[in-house]
Amino acid sequence: MPTRVARRPMEDIDPFANAIAPPQNETPEDREVRMQKERAAKQVSDAIDAELSKEQAYEKKRPKPVKILLLGQSESGKSTTLKNFQLLYEPKAFRAERGSWRAIIQLNVVRSVHIVLDAITRAQNPHDRPPSERSSISSQDSFRIDAELLALKMRLVSLLDVEKLLMKRLSVPGEVEPTERPMTSLSRRHQPKEIAVNSSVAWQGAFRRNGAATSNDGDNMIDWDDPDDPGVVLHSCRDDLKRLWEHPTVQAILDKQCIRLQESAGFFLDSIDAVTSLRYIPTDDHILRARLKTLGVSEHRMRLSDPTGGMSRDFRIFDVGGTRSLRAAWVSYFDDMDAIIFLAPISAFDQVLTEDPTVNRLADSYKLWTTIVASKLLQKTNVILFLNKIDIMHAKLASGIRLADFVDSYGRRPNDFDSASRYLKKQFNAILKQNSPAPRIFYCHLTNAIDTKSTKYVLAGIKDMLMRFHLQESHLIL
Repeated sequence: MPTRVARRPMEDIDPFANAIAPPQNETPEDREVRMQKERAAKQVSDAIDAELSKEQAYEKKRPKPVKILLLGQSESGKSTTLKNFQLLYEPKAFRAERGSWRAIIQLNVVRSVHIVLDAITRAQNPHDRPPSERSSISSQDSFRIDAELLALKMRLVSLLDVEKLLMKRLSVPGEVEPTERPMTSLSRRHQPKEIAVNSSVAWQGAFRRNGAATSNDGDNMIDWDDPDDPGVVLHSCRDDLKRLWEHPTVQAILDKQCIRLQESAGFFLDSIDAVTSLRYIPTDDHILRARLKTLGVSEHRMRLSDPTGGMSRDFRIFDVGGTRSLRAAWVSYFDDMDAIIFLAPISAFDQVLTEDPTVNRLADSYKLWTTIVASKLLQKTNVILFLNKIDIMHAKLASGIRLADFVDSYGRRPNDFDSASRYLKKQFNAILKQNSPAPRIFYCHLTNAIDTKSTKYVLAGIKDMLMRFHLQESHLIL
């Protein structure tokens, strides 16, 4: 006859039962202490649950946040536009990061110097260029590098160590990705690597003085006694930096190699005296001009009041990457967006994409704009177009660069800014009318994102428009 196996008590096979079972040999006094602790823990747990329920009920009653998505190709001005939003509506938080942006501006300076030094090296050794570029070498490509320029180059090579130091500090908090950045027109050159930070990482902490709390006093956030402060080295090189940038041979070399540093975000060589001063703290304008490439999606929350001065509204602004490899992620943010601000850098009509040097940047903006306005997911979304970087566009056309040489359809129209901007505005409007799944208003602004005064009025108008739209949707105004 088989032996019967006794059933094990439930608490022997239930981990939860084991966890809450009273200790063996528990005395009545121990049991009372244990029960008191359990009652106190339950009270705390119930209070937390009640607070969460209260917050959830409050969130359901309050108006939905206004969501804005910034889109456009890489270096179209998205991050600068976001900074303008912060400067306009969150000035305290914006200015609290001055100390961190000081280091980014220093990195921008040394990267520009690195690009100039590399250009001089290529001019010295034209036959060391890649085979694809060697065929275009002519006798005019050779430059006489005088003794003064050679000496400047030798002395400023030490700044490359400062660049490495800053990049290393910036990479400490999170992942980084070195990327190539274009500094040229329709030719492709090899440039120093650009560092990129993950948008989910608070990179500002890498440059904040140990123990310094976030405050509006940028001076208090900077460790002026730091022996590794790059500002000391930059200050000692300021005269050499000015001589390098103003040297006529350097300007001729950059022009020959189609390198236009002045058109790039992060250009500060015209402000050397200011940015290399020993107690330098960035101005609002300098922070807007600073360049730091971010990967991923960054979300910024702001609470803004309505145009009538009544109820406030939460705004959430999303900044996503514009390089081709990151564009696939855009669609996941299309749902439930109230507005898209699309930035098209019209000054880039004579430039190509870094990712694909066969694609003109203006043509790429046309294609992206077509995708956005044709999306059925966005047919009820306000789409606002910024024809951006008009200051650079002005300068290019005034210097004799012809839009018709890069846009065949422009034909024989005058090569002035008013004519060119009107033409481009009509082109973008035509794309919207032809491709939008439903009729919609064409909102378009000519912008210079680093001009805080003009941008302030544009952003304030957009904020008021969206606020009124949401109040109408909520039937709070007619």
